[in-house]
Amino acid sequence: MKKNSSVSASLKDVETHYCAGCGHGIIHRLVAQAIDDLGIREQTVGIAPVGCAVIAYDYWNFDVSEAAHGRALAVATGIKRCQPKLTVFTYQGDGDLASIGIAETLHAANRGENLTCFFINNACYGMTGGQMAPTTIIGQKTTTTPWGRDPSAGDGWPLKVSELLSNLKGVGFVARGAVSSPQKVKQVSEYIKIAFTNQIKNKGFSLVEILSPCPTIWRKTPVESVKWIEMVMVQEFPLGIIKNNSIDL
Repeated sequence: MKKNSSVSASLKDVETHYCAGCGHGIIHRLVAQAIDDLGIREQTVGIAPVGCAVIAYDYWNFDVSEAAHGRALAVATGIKRCQPKLTVFTYQGDGDLASIGIAETLHAANRGENLTCFFINNACYGMTGGQMAPTTIIGQKTTTTPWGRDPSAGDGWPLKVSELLSNLKGVGFVARGAVSSPQKVKQVSEYIKIAFTNQIKNKGFSLVEILSPCPTIWRKTPVESVKWIEMVMVQEFPLGIIKNNSIDL
């Protein structure tokens, strides 16, 4: 089958399995385009999560490893330390990175591992049925908070991973973007490229958090979902560069 000329060299020309309106397809394309632009496809290894993006390796045309739930950054650390010339990144959802994997996240960042992490925040557990995630918004209804997330009921508050990691000395770059409009998609593309470039220049741990729609679990149309990001999620998770203090390690 002849490859579509409009498809990035780092993407396979295949049909998607993601739900209509899901943000993963957009973000996969942005990651692939940054890798192409930087000319690092043959030196790149991605780590796929457990979650909706568990088969990201079916879409990316470069080496991708799978990790147990929450352990992507541990796997990435091992690969990077064994092969420091490679560009290694993880692609993780909020349950994978901020719940079961929060210990790996904090310690990899605190050690200043020379890695790039893409954190996809859709404020829910998508693949397993829509349970409350660490990033679920106050008042947001999920299968485990049908009344809406309520701190007074013991549900806690949304975990702001980017702000948390920005306080660690081993972290050089943290930014938060969204894929809710063409302008914001363009901004995310720039953040992704910076995060990869920092690793290439040996500047430590970089994380890009990306607010992404999940229409199926949110029970909204794709249009309603991007509006919800703009009107609700962005209020809880402000966009922009949170830390850019990369130093040579």
